[in-house]
Amino acid sequence: MSGLKLRHARTIIKKALARGRELDLKPLSVCVLDPGGHTVAFEREDGASALRYKIAHGKAFGAIAVGMGSRAIFERAKQQAFFIQSVNALCDGALVPSPGGVLIRNKRGELIGAVGITGDTGDNDEICAIAGVEAAGFAADTGEKDAKFFAGGSGVGVSGGR
Repeated sequence: MSGLKLRHARTIIKKALARGRELDLKPLSVCVLDPGGHTVAFEREDGASALRYKIAHGKAFGAIAVGMGSRAIFERAKQQAFFIQSVNALCDGALVPSPGGVLIRNKRGELIGAVGITGDTGDNDEICAIAGVEAAGFAADTGEKDAKFFAGGSGVGVSGGR
């Protein structure tokens, strides 16, 4: 398996923050996790609030824990609030169901980690996450297909699997 290395995490963070500056977003915080949910790297911009590490970590950790991007978790929370609340309890409150948590997949589609970004809107956080993941040469899995499934859209609907 092509693994996520510290150098990749640093590239993800650097490009995500650069994209945030290009878009003139609020101060961002970026957390990159390995597939076991362990922090590989974290960085916050000046002016980011104190809770931002936990939020960024929660977006990435939730994506790893549930096996889908946090956008899909967000949509599922709208449809099945009690289920997501229960999963969050099982995660000791570490799951943040808001866009900005993106799974990182290698060229073979294998899960190698996740990135969580917070600071601006969930949509903007996700844009920056995708930019970072792609700059490191990996595929960003936002959960968009899963999100469409849970919202009743036309996406391919498989819960947590590819």
